[in-house]
Amino acid sequence: MIKLVLYEDNPQLREGLTMLINGSDGFEVLAAFKNCENVVAEVEAYQPDVILMDIDMPIVNGIEGLKKIRAVNTDVKILMLTVFDDNKNVFEAISNGANGYILKKTPPARLLEYIAEAQTGGAPMTASIATQVLKMFSAMNNEKGEDYNLSDREKQVLQLLVDGYSYKMIAAEMYIAIDTVRSHIKKIYEKLHVNSKSEAVAKAFKDKLV
Repeated sequence: MIKLVLYEDNPQLREGLTMLINGSDGFEVLAAFKNCENVVAEVEAYQPDVILMDIDMPIVNGIEGLKKIRAVNTDVKILMLTVFDDNKNVFEAISNGANGYILKKTPPARLLEYIAEAQTGGAPMTASIATQVLKMFSAMNNEKGEDYNLSDREKQVLQLLVDGYSYKMIAAEMYIAIDTVRSHIKKIYEKLHVNSKSEAVAKAFKDKLV
């Protein structure tokens, strides 16, 4: 028996989903709520296997609810069930720990399959959403930031900074004087428009400079 808790602000849809799920073998809705205002206490009280979560709800929406749950519970499966198929909501949901993302226009039989899939560790997504996710990750991987005209020597120094080397260790590794290291780092900071090692390292990761 797969036990669910629903979050949906539309009363007709909330009731319809409850009836659909409860009327299907192997599924049971333990409770249904109109927003995520008390989501942590509710999930703790009912201990569901799967949560069906709308995004656009008053007071506390589904993305905020997802974050609240994930701050205290990484085990429960959370399926976003929404009308939104825009990049921002998809990315927000997935990066904050949603197990799947499905649209409300999904046929009832398919919805039940998605719930079962999530419960067994799958990551169900409506086809159009899956395509978007692949495109998003592909774009992220291909996106190389500016190269800031760093010389090979400066890139080598930056790589060692990223690896946690001190100025002294960089000097020893590259067989150069510590003053030369300082000179390289000063130029790196100027080119990257940063003022500290942590900013330089953050920018190196963000723009895939190393």
